[in-house]
Amino acid sequence: MIELKSADEIDKMAVTGEFVAQVLAILSDEARPGVDLMQLELHARQLVADRGATSCYWDYAPSFGRGPFRNVICLSVNDAVLHGKPRAYVLRAGDVLSLDFAVSIDGWVADSAVTVVVGDGADPADRALVDSTRRALAAGVAAAVPGGRLGDVSAAIGEVAADAGYRVNLEFGGHGLGRTMHEDPHVPNRGRRGRGMLLRPGLTLALEPWWSRGSDRLTLDADGWTLRSADGSNTAHSEHTIAITEHGPRILTQCAGTPQTE
Repeated sequence: MIELKSADEIDKMAVTGEFVAQVLAILSDEARPGVDLMQLELHARQLVADRGATSCYWDYAPSFGRGPFRNVICLSVNDAVLHGKPRAYVLRAGDVLSLDFAVSIDGWVADSAVTVVVGDGADPADRALVDSTRRALAAGVAAAVPGGRLGDVSAAIGEVAADAGYRVNLEFGGHGLGRTMHEDPHVPNRGRRGRGMLLRPGLTLALEPWWSRGSDRLTLDADGWTLRSADGSNTAHSEHTIAITEHGPRILTQCAGTPQTE
């Protein structure tokens, strides 16, 4: 069932979203050569506890994972793109790190992801990859207008990928959210304009374009969670929680004062 949120409820989700954005900004800045992934995980745990938030990942046990997750953030390095389980790994210059984070505050959820290139000496192809997911996210947000169709959002995201020469996997994509992290509808990262459900004010979605430099197929690590590109090529992932309002899309996962286009 899809629940449309009131303006007051969207404001509450924005409170959660601002915290999510702040944590991602802090941890992205800390993601430097020589830093262990578990340092980022432990800092995220402390920030969640200090805010009195509830992690959406801790004890998360969906059908596609192996047992409860028991971490508060997904950290995916290089060819890992989704559900990266934090582990003992020291970041190196040039690593591509995706950070995916979701919490609930006062019963309202927000979910966001960013990808950063660690340190100096990045491969230009990796920077282009990361930029493509950011541009696709912006395109998807811009297409999320009342009276449009869900396929318009998926098409806008997929067209950026196609124009840049990347292949889109349809197994995992965006989703509805609000009182829980995963609600209907599913939002594929490729679609057809004019198709799908009608977009109405009060609909809240997590849009999350992700892809790799090569294969659109995934492999699963022995940890039962971490998904990697099948050919070992580097990956990137960008995500925002948004609300569709009478005046257009509103990004909920950003720090105060950040322009809506970012």
